[in-house]
Amino acid sequence: MILSNEPGYYKTGAYGIRIENLVLVTEAEPVPDAERPLNTSRPDARADRSAPGVSNDADGAENAWLNAYHTRVRETLSPLVDAETRAWLEQVTCPIGKA
Repeated sequence: MILSNEPGYYKTGAYGIRIENLVLVTEAEPVPDAERPLNTSRPDARADRSAPGVSNDADGAENAWLNAYHTRVRETLSPLVDAETRAWLEQVTCPIGKA
């Protein structure tokens, strides 16, 4: 199952920020003595570097996570698209920062 995850913050009379993403829900690994099977989720949307908080100059775990995410997006989608789209995909998912 795919669900939409849309956390947000709204400052009255000023602005609102909402980041939307899709998550893929799957069965989790069995847990000993659990009363029933559990589910887990992982991000499933395809994003580019226009996302808020993305910095080419930043170090850290956020850029490492985003770079790994972009690698998964590129490897998943590249075989499914034409050459022009593949070139664009390579550009928007190339590694950022010093992660």
